[in-house]
Amino acid sequence: MHRRIAGAVGAVSLLAVCAAPAAADDPAPAPGLVLEKSAPIDGVRPGGTFTVPGRFWYTGTEALDKVWMTYTVSHGLSLSEVPSNCRAFKTWGYDEIPTGAMALCEFDQQVEPGVAYAPEGGLRIGAMDRALYERLVVSVTDYEAYPGDEATSGPMPGTGPALKLVEQPDVPAQEPGTPVDENAHFQRIPVTAKNTADFQALGGALKGRVGETVELKAGFRNAGPAWVQVYRDGAPLAEVEVKLPAGTTATKYPNCEKVAARTYRCPLDLPWADENQDYARTFKVRIDKAVDGAKGSVALVGKLGEWDTEHGNDKAPITLQVTGGGSTTGGGSSSGGGSSTGGGGGSTGGSSSTGGSGTGGTGGGSSTGGSTTGGADTGASGDLASTGSSSALPIAGAAAAAVGAGAAAVLVVRRRRAARG
Repeated sequence: MHRRIAGAVGAVSLLAVCAAPAAADDPAPAPGLVLEKSAPIDGVRPGGTFTVPGRFWYTGTEALDKVWMTYTVSHGLSLSEVPSNCRAFKTWGYDEIPTGAMALCEFDQQVEPGVAYAPEGGLRIGAMDRALYERLVVSVTDYEAYPGDEATSGPMPGTGPALKLVEQPDVPAQEPGTPVDENAHFQRIPVTAKNTADFQALGGALKGRVGETVELKAGFRNAGPAWVQVYRDGAPLAEVEVKLPAGTTATKYPNCEKVAARTYRCPLDLPWADENQDYARTFKVRIDKAVDGAKGSVALVGKLGEWDTEHGNDKAPITLQVTGGGSTTGGGSSSGGGSSTGGGGGSTGGSSSTGGSGTGGTGGGSSTGGSTTGGADTGASGDLASTGSSSALPIAGAAAAAVGAGAAAVLVVRRRRAARG
């Protein structure tokens, strides 16, 4: 794995060196469309809506006959009402990227240089029950920025009242002929909902004969209501400490570190955690002997985000029952649900249902039916059950999620400008 990463970095560096001479041939900044910068949107209430102003101007010297605006929303947001001059798409939702939605709106109106405009009333965006840390990407172009591979369904024509552009006399637009940055036409706007997510420790019940090796799934459940996609200086989304009962030995503990006798730390390197989903590591545990009163535990450790305000369920028991003539210790099954936690198989952790609020399947309700929960680890490889990926993948997932929504627009702009040149 380290050799692969090093090779990839080397390849990127080599490409950068080879591409360096071409930098001198990059076109100088030219006049173009400019989208007014918006502040982060905070305090959105799940189930509510908010409006995106989308004010812009044009610094060219001749009027444009038509412009298009795109609005791309993340997994916890929806297009609550799509205007009739817009089309909606479902986006991403594969590999390490969660689902989202996009609206492409056409404005068949003349845009004069040096004048600011905005869609009258703005576009209304909905915050779903699972909304927490979200993002909104807005762009304005003089061409139809039709989505590429990021669109997984659509287009669905809008049915709401059409949006029209109106002048914004209170917005100081730049003078015609002013060169602008090639990315001035789009921006990413962080959206934070007033919501919580309750991470609950999942323990289990060990049961078998002396000498037998059994499975234990230990991890956590995101009981919601919000899904969580947040990174803190590279820290894992969650981490659990697993303490096995006396009289047992862990023969396999994938992607976990032994920190003391029968005690293991397991970082859960997830790109996100869907609401109402389980995430677990699968241990192989050998029952060595019956020990009276033996008991273990699974506990969430480290700092969780401020979105988790309920800590009474951050710890769950691991119980042991020795069968076949030995004594029974530790009692019955745990509140965490025994070895059934996490379900079978693995999922990408991001496939979510798209029903509920939203238009044309672009929004979505709860994702409880969309992902396979938890699942069994691969044992020797130590891959995380719920994501089916190694701990290195969330780095790629986080980067893709951060730039995916805006990348297509940037590439198209560059190609069109090159074609014009």
